[in-house]
Amino acid sequence: MRKLLRLASVLFLVAILASACAPATPAPSEPTVIEITRIVQGTPQVITATPAPTTPADVEGTILVDGSSTVAPITAAIAEEFQAEYPNVRVPVGISGTGGGFKKFCNGETDIQDASRPIKESEAEVCKQNGIEYIELPVAFDGLAVMVNPKNDFVECLTVEELKKIWEPEAEGKITNWSQVREGFPNRPLTLYGPGVDSGTYDYFTAAIVGKEGASRGDFLPSEDDNVLVQGIAGDENALGFFGLAYYEENQDKLKLVAVDGGKGCVLPNMDTVSNGTYQPLSRPLFIYVNRARVDAKDEISAFVAFYLKNAPTIVKEVGYIPLTPEIYELAQKRYDNRVTGSIFEGQGSTVGVSLADLLAKEQQ
Repeated sequence: MRKLLRLASVLFLVAILASACAPATPAPSEPTVIEITRIVQGTPQVITATPAPTTPADVEGTILVDGSSTVAPITAAIAEEFQAEYPNVRVPVGISGTGGGFKKFCNGETDIQDASRPIKESEAEVCKQNGIEYIELPVAFDGLAVMVNPKNDFVECLTVEELKKIWEPEAEGKITNWSQVREGFPNRPLTLYGPGVDSGTYDYFTAAIVGKEGASRGDFLPSEDDNVLVQGIAGDENALGFFGLAYYEENQDKLKLVAVDGGKGCVLPNMDTVSNGTYQPLSRPLFIYVNRARVDAKDEISAFVAFYLKNAPTIVKEVGYIPLTPEIYELAQKRYDNRVTGSIFEGQGSTVGVSLADLLAKEQQ
């Protein structure tokens, strides 16, 4: 009996020692957080890469977008597709014009800014003063369409010089009749329609045609809503106006497209002439700007940007714009992944004559 007790005691001690020497059961691990140091515009920045949500259903929140009426149809179409896949994310898209949108964006009121031109130096300065860093991403290419009423049977093409003669500040109250534009045009009133002064389209058109951004006559009928301009030109036989090509494509039965002669003959805007750079000087890239700080605060923004750039080639074309090359979209995604802030146009605002090849070269810098 004593032998059995001694044996039991030995076995008990062995069990205790074995359990003491055995490795402890690992506690549930926390998600790995990786810190990567990158050189961004000459300054070391630590980028914290945390695990992404496992499914679209895990992504939730609201992404506030505002800005260009030209870019809005692209962003709205992508937002609709995105929300179908990410049902717990809302993406309301406002239209304040590029200038009006930048006022909100640089004041921290929105997460993403739609822009039909690069950010201006004055806007970049306001963002800096308010501590708003931004990531600039090109999303499409566009041509500005010049249009008249379908009943106009005498205008087929206008030169840049003639458009300048019509729109420059000195024309206000003076160039009021079609007969003053070109010899042989009829003696008929000239009524002008165009985007409002907060519009990036207005900025780009005046820079390209008049030679100075924001310089134009003031006696025209403005609107930030391109649909209002469509209705105005469609209902006025004496009208001349301009806005993004996509709105013309949607309303071809109500408008007459005018070719533009930039010095190499009359060219009508379409997908081919805009993408290959022959429709000049009224072709331009379109952008979105992302609030850098919100990227870290809101997982839904990164999901939306990745979805945007991945699906842009298809959706951009569906809504009447010109997709960028696959290389540019890939470089834009890398720009976002590396959190590269600032503008490749250095706050210049409207930059006239940029082609897809030029944009690709700038993205590779």
